[in-house]
Amino acid sequence: MQTISPRVACPVERVTVRAYRIPTEGPESDGTLEWDATTMTYVEVAAAGEVGIGYTYGDAACATLVRSTLASVLEGKDALQTAALHGTLAAKVRNDGITGIASMAISAVDVALWDLKGKILRAPVCTLLGTARERVPLYGSGGFTSYAPGQLLEHMTAWVHESGIPRVKMKIGRDPEADPKRVASVRRAIGRDAELYVDANGACSVKQALSLAERFACEDVSWFEEPVYHRDLAGNAAVARSAPSSMEISNGEYGYALDEFASMLDAGAADVLQADVTRCGGITGFMAVDALCDARSVPLSSHCAPAATLHAAAAAKRLRHVEYFFDHVRIERMFFDGAPEPDGGAAACDTTRPGIGLELKRQDAERYAL
Repeated sequence: MQTISPRVACPVERVTVRAYRIPTEGPESDGTLEWDATTMTYVEVAAAGEVGIGYTYGDAACATLVRSTLASVLEGKDALQTAALHGTLAAKVRNDGITGIASMAISAVDVALWDLKGKILRAPVCTLLGTARERVPLYGSGGFTSYAPGQLLEHMTAWVHESGIPRVKMKIGRDPEADPKRVASVRRAIGRDAELYVDANGACSVKQALSLAERFACEDVSWFEEPVYHRDLAGNAAVARSAPSSMEISNGEYGYALDEFASMLDAGAADVLQADVTRCGGITGFMAVDALCDARSVPLSSHCAPAATLHAAAAAKRLRHVEYFFDHVRIERMFFDGAPEPDGGAAACDTTRPGIGLELKRQDAERYAL
């Protein structure tokens, strides 16, 4: 029998963090928010001669929290003990609150720790987690309410006809009276074979959402995301109960702690649960949400940040698909070597690269540093 040598600990040597602000190509909006830039907090964790990277899309306050509060609790700890370190980070922010900025900061650090673990062990993260699928389905996401009609159609058809992604999502809710016409025009443009999703970002009342759902069903819309405010679990549950049977209601992108996801399922507020690896506690948190979905036999869809998510998505038992969100795809292509590209409506982890398979393009990123 082969004897296994005892493993040497890999103490964390340093944690560094940087914030970047990346302008959008033009003004963007959804049903409840307008923006013209995206802020990324980028984290590096070094140990055993390797550097792991992670990031979140959130205010630069995330970077401040990593620098002032989280970095010191990691230094000297064994970098390979990702579960223990995740618990340590969560305990450190007890008095600050685990949700919001704190959870996003922890998410960036956790992704960096998993990337570091993969690099130290010379393995891709999907292999460390246990791969469930070789190809991860994608859906193209964008279709902002700020887009003029022609720009909207060009944007949505590009996902289908140029990128080969057979499922797309558009924003609604800023002008509900105009939305049925916008949705119908997109359906004509992409054809009947592509799946069409809509996302209200919580802009509608329950009755308004149900009225729109009936009209959208005529255009074979099969996914209605956050029809009402995400914390109104009773409202989302009411829409889920009464929407056309061909239409799934999704919720969860603003979930941070695991109990929030459990509450959504307890309330019946989502036919498909969503989780964002840059918000829900990183890869460790995402896999916990997947386990919750597995226990409840509910599908899981990942929200945004496809490059940070891909390896966890490849290992998630209940995964439906990954959101290939326009803003984040653009940033990840700008910032990282190894960002995933769609192929036949899916993406595959590059298993020749350890960790999450990304490398920062430092010179390209520097111009956006805060």
